[in-house]
Amino acid sequence: MSAFWTTVRPMTSTGAAEPPTGPGARGVQGTLDDLGTPLVDVTFVVVDLETTGGSPADSAITEVGAVKVRGGERLGEFATLVDPGVPIPPFITALTGITQQMVTNAPPMSAVLPAFLEFARGCVLVAHNAPFDIGFLRAACTAHDHPWPAFPVVDTADLARRVLTREEVPNCKLATLARYFRTGTEPCHRALADARATVDVLHGLIERLGSYGVHSLEELRAFAKTPTPEQRRKRHLADGMPSAPGVYLFEDARGEVLYVGKSNDLRARVRSYFTASETRRRIREMVGLAERVRPIVCATALEAEVRELRLIAEHKPRYNRRSKFPERTLWLKLTVGETFPRLSIVRDCRDEQAVYLGPFGSLRQAEEARAALHEAVPLRQCTQRLTPRLIAHGRARTCALGQIGRCGAPCEGRQSADVYLRHVETARSIMEGDVRPVVAAARVRIDRLAVQLRYEEAAAQRDRLAAFVRAAARGQRLAALARCPQLVAARPAFGGGWELAVVRHGRLAAAGTVPQGASPWPHVEAAVATAETVIPGPGPVGGAIPEEVECVLRWLEGPGTRLVELEGTWSSPVHGAEGLRAWLERAYAPLEPEDGFRRGGRPLR
Repeated sequence: MSAFWTTVRPMTSTGAAEPPTGPGARGVQGTLDDLGTPLVDVTFVVVDLETTGGSPADSAITEVGAVKVRGGERLGEFATLVDPGVPIPPFITALTGITQQMVTNAPPMSAVLPAFLEFARGCVLVAHNAPFDIGFLRAACTAHDHPWPAFPVVDTADLARRVLTREEVPNCKLATLARYFRTGTEPCHRALADARATVDVLHGLIERLGSYGVHSLEELRAFAKTPTPEQRRKRHLADGMPSAPGVYLFEDARGEVLYVGKSNDLRARVRSYFTASETRRRIREMVGLAERVRPIVCATALEAEVRELRLIAEHKPRYNRRSKFPERTLWLKLTVGETFPRLSIVRDCRDEQAVYLGPFGSLRQAEEARAALHEAVPLRQCTQRLTPRLIAHGRARTCALGQIGRCGAPCEGRQSADVYLRHVETARSIMEGDVRPVVAAARVRIDRLAVQLRYEEAAAQRDRLAAFVRAAARGQRLAALARCPQLVAARPAFGGGWELAVVRHGRLAAAGTVPQGASPWPHVEAAVATAETVIPGPGPVGGAIPEEVECVLRWLEGPGTRLVELEGTWSSPVHGAEGLRAWLERAYAPLEPEDGFRRGGRPLR
């Protein structure tokens, strides 16, 4: 489908006589329908989009599908592929089936947008997870200088969360609702098919809304803004909340922590959970289970953010999604305690003699970084514990890497421990700060592959190097702060005065404030005197979890922050990975069609 197309069937006349007008017209008694527009008379345009990603800021539309309906009758359809002007990622092609070749001759969004706006003019827009689709359409209007029409918007996902129970559907995904309402079209991540399925879901939801007394458009939109009965019943849980920064814990009748959050205004934030602005299904379910909300007032927003991280890690609340398992953080470890050390991926930093790189957010990132390090340093890649006695007796397992020159084959006795130790020292130097050998080795390989026109393999090597650089830069930033025995900093407070933070080995040890006009030194001395004692453990961030160190670093890098006191040295390596951030941005910048790496990013230069 290379151009947009529409089909519109003529609308049937209602046959209703027009009301009399003029001086002789007689007044008539109004009906209940006069209180609003009956849903049977509302024209809906159900729209669905396919895109290259999840955000209008860095993604584009690849397909538009829409169905116009009124009174249960389909009046027309609108469907077209769209040339996004950017490469379609492989995982998007796998999800939707839309390939780069399919959109090559498709019209651009500048041609599709006016046609769609005309098709939807004067109608109510409907979408499943409407903020996503409407967000892309609004962004397209802004990009092409079209004013956004004041469309009323209905979100079928939000309506489903309000009228369907967990016993009826396990979630409110379109595919789940399509099965529940037995739609005539099965959603398949293509715009028109998903829009047709959403039409049937909309009609099924409207039938359910009748039992709630919703019969007009105005009642439908008001219903979407109304809190659930469970939310209204639990409003008293927000009583007595202080208007101060801090952390709040939702607890059930047994005292189990269900959810932990933070806010600069505890009262306003907790009250929002019992209003219509809270539409998340899991959180509404949590509100139904909660019996109390426990506030913890904090001196500053930084203390609140850190306390939230610690409480989530401690209680692991079932309704929190992030930061629940800091112990699952991955590290790349150089096992220097062995005769022939190797690189391994571990979940904790227990060995004080070992050298660590990380943290990593996923196993794939850790494996990519290890592969990049192996490209630069020929360390053994086998997992056996290799000892001189095992080698001398010929009981060590051998592998093919020694045959192809990727390893010195110490398992076969072809490389002594002293020679191997030189490679180990190079790897240690790389992991502790000097990333130049890894970058140089990767660039040589990438340039060789590019000369051979093997662009996809070159892009894979670039991605491998990028994983290493990101992890090294992050680890070096965290380790630099964690090495400092004590750091005291101050930042201007919003209402005047100063916010204070005492940081020991990367962990927030104390927080406080200095009132406006007061001398800061007594407050600084009091904060230091009452600060937590932090004993650093093994690893780059032994005194705190990585998320907390990053949180403190963001606060320290904020505008107006001043360093009051510092013990130790807070610095980054001269040849560290931090200086390669500009390379990362350039390597992954969008390309013009004539440039190299059309679908994989920029080559290294």
